[in-house]
Amino acid sequence: MPKKKTNVDPDASKKLSTYTVKLDDAQMDKLEAWCAGRGWAGFEVPYAKFALKGTDVNVTAYTSRKVVIAGKGTEEFVSMTLEPEITGEAKLGYDEVLHPEWFEPHAGLDESGKGDFWGPVVAATVVASKTGIEALIRAGVKDSKKIADSQIMKLDQIVRTTKGVTSEVCFCGMDKYNELMARPRANLNKLLAWQHGIALIKALQKQPVAVGLLDQFSKTPLVQNELARKGIKDFQLDMRTKAESDPVVAAASIVARAEYVRIMRKLSDEFGKPLQKGASAMVKEQAHEIMEKFGARALGRFAKLHFRTAYEVVKDAGKLNELPLPEPKDRLER
Repeated sequence: MPKKKTNVDPDASKKLSTYTVKLDDAQMDKLEAWCAGRGWAGFEVPYAKFALKGTDVNVTAYTSRKVVIAGKGTEEFVSMTLEPEITGEAKLGYDEVLHPEWFEPHAGLDESGKGDFWGPVVAATVVASKTGIEALIRAGVKDSKKIADSQIMKLDQIVRTTKGVTSEVCFCGMDKYNELMARPRANLNKLLAWQHGIALIKALQKQPVAVGLLDQFSKTPLVQNELARKGIKDFQLDMRTKAESDPVVAAASIVARAEYVRIMRKLSDEFGKPLQKGASAMVKEQAHEIMEKFGARALGRFAKLHFRTAYEVVKDAGKLNELPLPEPKDRLER
């Protein structure tokens, strides 16, 4: 991962000129059919099974099953035709050619539970070496939003026990969470930045690296500011949206989600049935059930009381005298 990135080159993906991969006979036949079906012209190459020329890219398949793809359109062509076919060690090679920054030792940061009415927000950091990153990719680590909860727990165990990988989480229990968010000028993004700072520092103490990548949740560099306040130096934290494509950030998303799932299971056991995700109409029904079963004040043991949903259900139940929540302002939290 580069230590400093000042400008983003919009044509960076065009700079990859050559890519080589080994395919079996069936994969090569599918590749040839794909190119021929689009009218690509053939040309002669010694010892080649076939050689075809398309727009901005040439494909040459040798009898040794080696396929060489060259030209300005290499990355786009590979992603369209070969990526679904590439698995195992070939997939590692593919990723390392297209995304060399993934394989440099670095930290990844992500969170879970921010948009859910039930349960706290969990921040997670994963730090990994090159061998650790390769192991995570082999294990099938990817963005937690694309994985079922049952698989999340298995992958979380893999992340936590893989050599060359360190993980840390930070969250507040619901009572503490609601106490902090009830303070004047409280802000969820600032609380999350504080949590990220704690998890990152703990992870760096165990496995130091010079750079990290954060899945961006705010336009303001809140986590970077938090690290500066804590005196963290010689560490660069970049942030971008959809950062979970990076395997270390994806691992952090898995660790955060797994911890959130564990917390939700405990809260669901206390409630007596599974609590629903998000902030839907069914969630409101469950909030009314909790107040009927345990009393209005017990809602804070389960829910984020600063959500508009909390005010609405408590008001609808006529229990604002029991749980006096402030009327939410007509704005979105940023």
